[in-house]
Amino acid sequence: MPGNNSTRRNFLELILGGTALATIGAVFYPVFKYITPPIVGEANLSQLKLTFTKADIEAEPQKAKYFKYGRSLGIIFLTDKNELKATAATCTHLDCTVQHRPDLGIIWCSCHNGRYNMDGENISGPPPRPLEVYAVQEVDESIFVSKGDS
Repeated sequence: MPGNNSTRRNFLELILGGTALATIGAVFYPVFKYITPPIVGEANLSQLKLTFTKADIEAEPQKAKYFKYGRSLGIIFLTDKNELKATAATCTHLDCTVQHRPDLGIIWCSCHNGRYNMDGENISGPPPRPLEVYAVQEVDESIFVSKGDS
């Protein structure tokens, strides 16, 4: 008979432990779902019309302007040959925002001195990959940017 009580006790402990675990899960699951943001898909953006013109870019001291491409930040700038080029404005090292430095002829990340050439290729510093390059088209006074080779 002593073995029988032990089995009943183990069974009751298992039921009570399972009930306690289910109760804790029922309390914390909604809290977890509330504090974690939902996964939001990004719209498939094939081309973007910028809200500024080449003259607006020329008027900037750094000869560059930032723009949003979907959820990403981009930078469009004038080269020495007065051509428009656009790349992602997020450094591939630690996602810092890069700057156009026409005085040095580079795209520069000030956080860890990452340097890219005007084609977005990493040339020095810690960035492991080149910047994503956007294709730029000028139609009349409008500027269109799309993902892909320029």
